[in-house]
Amino acid sequence: MPSALPEYSMVDTDDGLVVLCEALKDVPYLILDTEFLRERTYRPELCLVQIKYKDVLACIDTLAVKDLKPLFDLLHDRNIEKVFHAASQDLEIFYLLSKRVPGPLFDTQVAAPLLGHNEQIGYANLVSAILSIELPKSQTRADWTRRPLSESQLAYALDDVIYLEQMYLSMKAELHDAKRLTWLDEDFLAAEDPHKYEQPANLRWRKIRNIQRYKGDTLSIIQALATWRELKARETNQPRNWLIKDDVLCTLAQQKPDSDKELSHIRGLDRKTRDRFGAELIEQIRVAKDQTPEPVPDFVKKVKLTPQRHATVQLLNAWVHQRAGELSIAASILAPQKTLEKMVIGDGRAALDGWRDRLIGDDLADLLDAKARLSATDDGIELLRDLRPT
Repeated sequence: MPSALPEYSMVDTDDGLVVLCEALKDVPYLILDTEFLRERTYRPELCLVQIKYKDVLACIDTLAVKDLKPLFDLLHDRNIEKVFHAASQDLEIFYLLSKRVPGPLFDTQVAAPLLGHNEQIGYANLVSAILSIELPKSQTRADWTRRPLSESQLAYALDDVIYLEQMYLSMKAELHDAKRLTWLDEDFLAAEDPHKYEQPANLRWRKIRNIQRYKGDTLSIIQALATWRELKARETNQPRNWLIKDDVLCTLAQQKPDSDKELSHIRGLDRKTRDRFGAELIEQIRVAKDQTPEPVPDFVKKVKLTPQRHATVQLLNAWVHQRAGELSIAASILAPQKTLEKMVIGDGRAALDGWRDRLIGDDLADLLDAKARLSATDDGIELLRDLRPT
């Protein structure tokens, strides 16, 4: 942890952002992080963007800057690699603001397992593992909407890009030397898919717990109320559960109140929501009662492994451990137990994805198809192919 704030620029005007982005328009990569708040709003509220490239280090105050287009132009420039750690929430925010996903990407959390680190490793833990630096956690729950930002907040925010750049350069060089850099291409490209960050209001009902329990008009009302709630939460920019919690929404669908008096008897319905939107709720229920509900996706029941299938999983797992040791990758990351179980019960290679399939997919498929077998040797396990009947 630095003893004082490093030299940096605070960008809090539209003109200042233009100058910063002009200085960065031809760089090969950008180190990025965001600070945001989403506890009080429907959409995450972007409060700060930290950006770094070599000697350029800046905080963009997105609560003060009105026009973020110069930043979005940088984020969408395909000649500049955008570097994040655990990028999904950052990408979601930028997508919601610009309707485009930044790219191309490099995510140090996604890359870490290929270098022997844990899957989904946190930023501070990765900094500790690679750079032997212990980062403070005092600002983890800071309110980033308040101004002015404290010196400790700014130091915390800047650390997130200062050490990220050092890790990125180190990891990329190590991946290149190990001939693993291209293994991540599919993962990074998949993260750019805008469908990952879209939130269709009319599909929100599918996320309600145990939705398979409900039938008929109760289900159609749940679907209508969940859509209404999603749209209303966007309109008022407040968390959906501040309007109506899922269990209360299901209670409304089951009891089907048709008056203010009946609505007042619904336990857990917030009084402010009832007073402000009571008439709308009653109308939604009235109309939805006569609608045919949308089909509920089939519930996929977990298949219990037979002793024979369990033995096959253990066989595959033995080879996964052998290959993982050779590759210096944790076996649970190369092919997790659940993935092996899916392969055994019939999903085949579809259960593997990206670089995992390239590394071990052929081996596991051949073992399942009896086109290969395992043999014990002094050095561990050997995979033998091209078997001929004896």
